[in-house]
Amino acid sequence: MSTLPSYRWRLAPDGLATRRQLRALGLRPGGQDVVAEVHRSRRRRAPLVAYLYRVDRAKPVRPMTPARAAALATAMRARRTCPTCRTDVGYCIPRSLGMCVTCHDTPPIRKDTA
Repeated sequence: MSTLPSYRWRLAPDGLATRRQLRALGLRPGGQDVVAEVHRSRRRRAPLVAYLYRVDRAKPVRPMTPARAAALATAMRARRTCPTCRTDVGYCIPRSLGMCVTCHDTPPIRKDTA
C-alpha cells in the first residue's frame, strides 16, 4: 500500500491530471513528484494504476526544434526500412518478422548446385 492518496477511477479531484491528460493540455510534469494515484479495478487481474500530477505546477511542453524533428524523422525512416530489400516500405517493420511483409511472404530463391 502506498502512502499517496488514492482515488477510484474518474473520481480524482479537479487540479490533478495524468501524464496523458497533461500532454493533451500542452503541459508536462516538469520534475514535480507524483501527488496521488487513481486505481481502476479489473476482473480477475490486478488494478490499473495511474499517477496524478498537479496541473498548476506543470510546465509547458518544450517546442520541437529543427534538430529534434530531423532526428525523429531519421529514427522513423530506420524503422520503416526493410533490412532485407533495403526499401522504405511506408510502415514500421514488425519486430516479430524482422523484415517487411513482402520479403517475409516471398520464398527465398534457392541456388541449385549441380
